[in-house]
Amino acid sequence: MNPIVTVQDAVTAFADFMEPTDAELDAIEQEMPVILADVDLLDAQIVTLDRTPTEVDDRRIRRARRRALAARVALVNRAAGASLPGGAA
Repeated sequence: MNPIVTVQDAVTAFADFMEPTDAELDAIEQEMPVILADVDLLDAQIVTLDRTPTEVDDRRIRRARRRALAARVALVNRAAGASLPGGAA
């Protein structure tokens, strides 16, 4: 029997070089409100997978969908405002 440790060393040999850059981490931080809103929407949808959605479930999904959309709009507006020349937003 061959131990799997030798394969693990080969797979993780370059792990130190595969870390995200500061720019990538900043981009993730900018998108975090969208990510969290999407997670809330998925949570609301997952709750209804194994049962018939109630009126409360429907409202929760609608609210989560609106929050996700609002977070995306805010992200797009922030990106558009940052890219305009002359500081006009």
